[in-house]
Amino acid sequence: MTGFPGGFLWGASTSPHQVEGNNVNSDWWGREGLIPGMQLSGDANDSYHRFREDMTLLADAGLNSYRFGIEWARVQPRPDAFSNALLAHYRRMIDTALELGITPVITLHHFSSPRWFAELGGWNTPDSVNHFTRYVEAVSPILSDVGYVVTINEPNMLAMMLNLEKAAQRGDLEGWQSPTIEHQGESDWTQPPLPVPVPEDGANLIEAHHAARTVLHSRTDARVGWSIANQVFTVVPGGEQRHKEIEWAFENLYLEQSREDDFVGVQAYTSQEIDENGLVPHPPHPENTMIGTAYRPDALALAVRHAARLTGRPILVTENGIATPDDARRIAYTTEALRHLVGAIADGIDVLGYLHWSLLDNYEWGHWEPTFGLIAVDRDTFERRPKPSLAWLGGVSRSNGAVLS
Repeated sequence: MTGFPGGFLWGASTSPHQVEGNNVNSDWWGREGLIPGMQLSGDANDSYHRFREDMTLLADAGLNSYRFGIEWARVQPRPDAFSNALLAHYRRMIDTALELGITPVITLHHFSSPRWFAELGGWNTPDSVNHFTRYVEAVSPILSDVGYVVTINEPNMLAMMLNLEKAAQRGDLEGWQSPTIEHQGESDWTQPPLPVPVPEDGANLIEAHHAARTVLHSRTDARVGWSIANQVFTVVPGGEQRHKEIEWAFENLYLEQSREDDFVGVQAYTSQEIDENGLVPHPPHPENTMIGTAYRPDALALAVRHAARLTGRPILVTENGIATPDDARRIAYTTEALRHLVGAIADGIDVLGYLHWSLLDNYEWGHWEPTFGLIAVDRDTFERRPKPSLAWLGGVSRSNGAVLS
């Protein structure tokens, strides 16, 4: 007995904008370079052309699942035009996964949107739900035999970004914090506290998720959910009320809206303190990751327990990993995270699978320096260089976790 159930999904994740390259019709492409210090995605990892190579490396290592996305900005480059060629491209990706024995987990929206959608006001407009629903309807025919669909990636983080966009429109960019920041050495990284999402900014995202779920349930056999960024908030004595307020606005609101889903995607990396004034910046520490977060491999199981308690739904770990240049540290972090996860499973929590972030070292929303991947990529030649962690996680998969014992 390994503690992991039969049929457990073992794999890795990516997102279209971060790996495909030249996503020229997206709002993120237009945003890049406008903010000081923000780098360009450019060709990214050229996975738009090299997806078979990526999937083959994953499958040959022994992993059985791959979470990848369909890029809305490619499929619908104009409000009145859907691309049959791009729908066929993403169907080829699904077919390739199935051919290689990989269970595809498809994400329909991973932060980036069509530029025309953003110019109309994006998720801040009432028509946003109708636009997204039309897109889901157009995509649904290629998803007929897909087992899992994530409608929207991290709606709580997306709501936070919407609040920042409003600040940018007012000419106030002081509130912007890229997901990564410059540093001198790994231990020097600090991460300022993220702004708390405004619940009103999540209303259209919630409605869009529910509408997409209805479409997908009526047109496919997929299990449908969305993925939540779980912060694993802890409370400093005296900060109990602020903890309750922030935890609800940041994640519980979105978890509560998952109670009729087929699964909940949990994405967890670290933990965050809250005191009477709000989120507490994590101080510099030698154990900090490349993006300034605390080294907390136990955070995954804590997030899984919290999500299961609030939703009562099966859990799919759609992201978990560590930004580090030291692959041995990646293996150590993931080993401990999985040992905590199997403890949650032993306590009766229904966990469907574990998808590591990320398959590739990719574009981390403004910067190239943080490395989360199981595979390094040469940005000039696009040569894939599997790290020891890929073979290690493949071995965990082949044994269904037995090697962790």
